[in-house]
Amino acid sequence: MRVTLLLLFLSFASRAEDTVRLGNLKFAHYGAVSHMKDVCPKHGIRLEERMFAKGLDIVPGILAGEIDLAASALDAAIAGRAAGAPVFVVAGFAKGGARIVARKGAGVSKVEDLKGRKVGTARGGAQELLLYAELDKHGLSAKDIQVVFLQYADLNGALQQSQLDAISQSEPQSSQAIRQGYGVELVKPYDTPMGEPVRALVMTEKLHANHDVALRTMECFVDATREFIDHPDSAEKYVREQMFKGALSSEEYKDALGNAAFTYDITQQHVQTTADLMVKYGVGKFPKAPAAKDFVKLDLLAEAKKALGVK
Repeated sequence: MRVTLLLLFLSFASRAEDTVRLGNLKFAHYGAVSHMKDVCPKHGIRLEERMFAKGLDIVPGILAGEIDLAASALDAAIAGRAAGAPVFVVAGFAKGGARIVARKGAGVSKVEDLKGRKVGTARGGAQELLLYAELDKHGLSAKDIQVVFLQYADLNGALQQSQLDAISQSEPQSSQAIRQGYGVELVKPYDTPMGEPVRALVMTEKLHANHDVALRTMECFVDATREFIDHPDSAEKYVREQMFKGALSSEEYKDALGNAAFTYDITQQHVQTTADLMVKYGVGKFPKAPAAKDFVKLDLLAEAKKALGVK
C-alpha cells in the first residue's frame, strides 16, 4: 500500500513539474489565455507567460525553441508556418476584436474618405489584413492611402496627436480611443471574405507530439476559457486588474468585449481563407499560401472539450 501511494505521489510530482512556455499579447480578448497560468497547475502544468508587442514577434522565439504555445492573430500563425516555424493551429481563443477608427474632426465618415489619408496599423497583424480587405471592398487599395506602421501601443497616441487620420486597431485600444473622445468608429471590418477574425492558439509540433502534456495543456485552455465565458465579472476583474493593472476602465472593458468574444473554436476553412487573402494583399510576404489542412490540428481540442464536458 505504501509503495502504491509513493508511486502515485511521485507520478503527481512529476506531472506538476511539466513546464509549458507561452507567448501572449496584451489585449482584452487574450485574457482567458493569460488566465491559463492560474488554472494550469491543477492540470499538472506550470505555464510560463511572456508578453510580446505583436504576434509576429513570437515567431523567432518559436524558431529558437523558447516558446511552446502562442496566442496570436491568425496572420502571425500563418506567416510563421510559411516561414518554416514547426507549429500547428490547435484552437481559436477569441473572435472579433478589431475596428477601424477615424480621428474625430478629420472629416472621415466612410471608408472611401480614407483615400490619400494617413492610416496607421501594426505590420503583419490581423488589423493590417482587415484594413486591406475593407479598402478592397470599397474600391480602394493600400496604394490609395498612406499606410503608417506603428506598434499597437503607439497607434492611439498618434491618432490623438493628429499624426494619423485613422487607425486599424485592436481591442481595447480602439474602444479607448472612442470612449476618450478623440476617435470615432468608421467600421467594424467584418464584412469581407475574411469575415470576423478568429485569433489562433498555436502549439509547436514538439509539444503536440507529447500527447500527455499537450492534452493537459489543452484541457487547461478549455478550463480557463470556460471560466471566462461562464463568469464575465471575474473575467473583467482579471483583465482590468491583472493584465492592465487598472489602466482600463470598466466601461472601456465592456466596450471592448462588445466587439470581441472568447471562444474555443476555429475552422480549417477560416484559416485557409485568411492565408489566401494574405497572399492576395501581400501581408506576410510569402508567394504561396500554406495549406491549412497541413497545420490545423483540432484533435486535442476535441479531446479536451469532451473530457471537460464542453460542447
